[in-house]
Amino acid sequence: MGSNPRQIHILFFPLPAPGHTLPMVDMAKLFARRGVRASILTTPAQAPAIATSFRRTSEAGHPVETLLVELPPSEADAPQKLGDANSAEAHIDFLVSTHRYRSSFEQLVREHRPDAVVTDMFFPWSGEVAEEVGVPRLVFHGTSFFSFCVRDALFRHPPPESSDGDEEGIYVVPGLPHRIEFGRGQLPNSQKRRPDFDKLFVQMKQAETRCFGVVVNSFYELEPEYADRYRKALGMKAWHVGPVSLCNDDDGNKAERGGGAGAGVDPDNCLNWLASKEPSSVIYVCFGSLCRFTAAQLREIALGLEASGHPFIWVVRGLGGQGATSSEQWLPEGFEDRTAGRGMIIRGWAPQILLLNHEAVGGFVTHCGWNSCLEGITAGLPMVAWPLFADQFFNERQLVRILGVAVSMGDAVRYSLSEEDRPVVGAEQVARAVEAVMGGGGEMRRRARKLKEAAMAAVREGGSSYGDVGRLIEELLEKQTVPSRGGV
Repeated sequence: MGSNPRQIHILFFPLPAPGHTLPMVDMAKLFARRGVRASILTTPAQAPAIATSFRRTSEAGHPVETLLVELPPSEADAPQKLGDANSAEAHIDFLVSTHRYRSSFEQLVREHRPDAVVTDMFFPWSGEVAEEVGVPRLVFHGTSFFSFCVRDALFRHPPPESSDGDEEGIYVVPGLPHRIEFGRGQLPNSQKRRPDFDKLFVQMKQAETRCFGVVVNSFYELEPEYADRYRKALGMKAWHVGPVSLCNDDDGNKAERGGGAGAGVDPDNCLNWLASKEPSSVIYVCFGSLCRFTAAQLREIALGLEASGHPFIWVVRGLGGQGATSSEQWLPEGFEDRTAGRGMIIRGWAPQILLLNHEAVGGFVTHCGWNSCLEGITAGLPMVAWPLFADQFFNERQLVRILGVAVSMGDAVRYSLSEEDRPVVGAEQVARAVEAVMGGGGEMRRRARKLKEAAMAAVREGGSSYGDVGRLIEELLEKQTVPSRGGV
């Protein structure tokens, strides 16, 4: 790939899960466009979709190399990506066993001798490999500075333990620039967590303190107080490089992001349908790749969308719970007939950033995964925030309380990895939330559009994120040792 000693080589290794892989694929594209030799490590199961995502970047003269990291032969039948795990327990099993990739990862790092590795937070052992080989490790969490700061506060000042089943009471997060509070039921219950999962988070925290720094999919203007706090008060080196999804700057890239061809719905069909709708009239509903609902909850969502009276696109990726395996079992009787022409249900993958940026889409119901939050922000859309687990409740607070670009589903939502353990949110509440965004929300819409403009400016030449990408490249160039680096 050339032998210019001034070209740095970065290996990117995401967790094999869509919400972690997509932003790191975008990040690899972003650095390749800035002259970096970028390689992405992926499993055989994810390689075809990733290759599709890189096609246009390569054709534009910025190739990204794909390298396979594989499980030992004895574990060939194990799930190859997080989405293959079909329950909350199986998800945890997958996350606590990522060390299975260590041997293959180490072999690739020793073979290619990159100038840096960017690895997922769920690979704390990758820091040990990087230290042994003498390569800087950068950590990618896939979340915001705000989320980092909340997580750190919770780590240092854990909420008082409550008795089993007690979800009453409010916890105010100490030491933040804004007053941020959570209901007890909106935070993970340490009494219910598996010890091996807790141990993994301790290892992640320890590995983060020893890394070269952190790359953050955010932009400074979105959360300046928390970017400053993370870097200064918490003492972490960090570079904001996002929103990375904006590297997909034409409809072709947006449609192919995530390897969508043949994986779900024809993007042209969606665009033709949207073209028949009035500007800002459609509500887009999607809860990410891993979130599941019971059949009862899916029926309430359907009835709420129907009652709202607004055109909708509803992406249903994961059907959880008993009896939620076919549309006949979770859709209300006659629903598709009654909403024909007004609603579109997409089963499986959807070209999300392509749809969110269509002029007919005027709002977004989201689970508050950070990727989706940023994609809503960069589309300039007000949102309905419906968090379920992980950092989603932190992100909800940021969207609603700090940025003012979303309405909350309220206290009815509870933190749980299992769809069976969550209270059912009724159709009336769903309809009210949709109406709050689509029927009014003028100030929310104004704020959302202003953030969109700030995001676009951040990634352009001279912008804050553009500058941080350049500063990171320069730091790695300064560390580059010419005799042991260079292409092969």
